[in-house]
Amino acid sequence: MTDDGVRLNKFISESGVVSRRAADRLIEDGRVSINGRTAILGDKVTDKDVVEVDGKPISRVEEDIILAFNKPRGITCTADPDDPDNVIDFIGYPKRIYSVGRLDKYSQGLLLMTNNGELANRIMRSRGEHEKEYIVKVDRPVTESFLRGMSKGVPIDVDVVTKKCVVEKLSEHEFRIILRQGLNRQIRRMCEYFGYRVERLKRIRVVNIELGDLEVGEYRNLTKAERKELFRILELD
Repeated sequence: MTDDGVRLNKFISESGVVSRRAADRLIEDGRVSINGRTAILGDKVTDKDVVEVDGKPISRVEEDIILAFNKPRGITCTADPDDPDNVIDFIGYPKRIYSVGRLDKYSQGLLLMTNNGELANRIMRSRGEHEKEYIVKVDRPVTESFLRGMSKGVPIDVDVVTKKCVVEKLSEHEFRIILRQGLNRQIRRMCEYFGYRVERLKRIRVVNIELGDLEVGEYRNLTKAERKELFRILELD
């Protein structure tokens, strides 16, 4: 960090507390202080400053953690300790991390875990249209009309139609789908619209990160090449 410091919202994001956008809201709400005074938007800080959020000191995270995790079915994407199936307790990672987005409890596959709030925010923003790829098994034969309907956009709620997407048949009961949005239980609701029930759903890619042969319940650190490409796509510093 230079003597001029960095913007406060970036400092908070790099501490792993929240994203930059959420940090701005904390500052606006008067919940952040610098050396005892209430912070304002646009403030800059250095490592010598004492920054507190809700009265608790924070510091920038020295190590930028990004993990690829193969989430098993039955694990929930929450840090709530009252949930016995929460992903944080399941992984047992020695440092503070959280999930980037969600996979519903009964879905399996790639889940990114990080302490980088800005990275999480960039991936989850729907307008970024970052790709997520899934393999889906359903209870009925996959037909051409089903594939066409899924790919054109599906009304899954009042005034909610999914965006056009890539859908490809893999076998009689399986298809591959690439989404550029992340609505709640989106694939399951899309299938239900056409009278199909999802029997198995696995996410195999998020942006440029692929699940590969990572075992269920295991995690790995991203490679340098993966991190570099991910940061390039997300336009992160």
